[in-house]
Amino acid sequence: MNRLFRFRPVAAAAATTLTALLVLTGCGSSPSASPEENPYGLIEPGTIRVASLGDSKPYTFTDESGNFTGFDVELFQDVAGRIGVDDVVFTGQDFSGLLSAVANGQFDVGVAAIGITEERKQTVDFSEGYLAGYLTVITTKDSGVKDAESLAGHRLGVVQGTLQEAYAVKNFTDTDLVRFPDNNSAIAAVNGGSVDAHFLDYEAAKDYTEKFGLVSAADIPSFDAPAGFALAKGNDEFKAALDEGLAEAMEDGTWKELYEKWFPGSPMPEQYLPSAERTSEPTPEPTPSN
Repeated sequence: MNRLFRFRPVAAAAATTLTALLVLTGCGSSPSASPEENPYGLIEPGTIRVASLGDSKPYTFTDESGNFTGFDVELFQDVAGRIGVDDVVFTGQDFSGLLSAVANGQFDVGVAAIGITEERKQTVDFSEGYLAGYLTVITTKDSGVKDAESLAGHRLGVVQGTLQEAYAVKNFTDTDLVRFPDNNSAIAAVNGGSVDAHFLDYEAAKDYTEKFGLVSAADIPSFDAPAGFALAKGNDEFKAALDEGLAEAMEDGTWKELYEKWFPGSPMPEQYLPSAERTSEPTPEPTPSN
């Protein structure tokens, strides 16, 4: 964890300008760069452009200085360094358009605790998984929502395009779903009374409950869609390199170090620990995906 990165965060508002520039230049890697100079087919050789979220603490978020940070951010920076790329540029996006932006070549990779699902695999490829966990319903103390069953007849916020939205559509059929572009706007609606609860990931929910005095009404296990790095389909060299870097970060204890830093007190998932520390029955971790 001693690598130095020339870290250039890009605000969400700059995403439109970046997209326009990429369209004008063909949305691809430099035509003058040879495979030897640009083995991973990056938009700009030597730089990884990352589509991410600025409000998904502790996974990916912007700090007081506007810099991207969080578990996923630091893990990806470490993996990028392992594959020989130290220039990593994060840009904030709405989650609903993040995967299509990666698929269309506007970004090299998507990093935002993105759950790997069969449906999403139709749009992008994924690295190996590195997180999985719980989904949580949070609400005010006097909303009348006490558990998942009592959501019937209430208005529930979800971030459009997330696993939470897909789960709610399938399982909360008597609930009025209200879609938002991000967690912050959904939580504002909960506090303002325009929705009764919000459905999000476990770790982000902990932060919002502490900050706004909200309560958890339900923690729902969802271990079938671990998070992975999303990349455009067909870039096999890039995927193989990311998978190798991830495996190294897990085996040498870097993943464990970052997990302990960003998820203090949460059960440690054994499937991502160094092989010498694993037992025959790994413990699921309460760390969810989008």
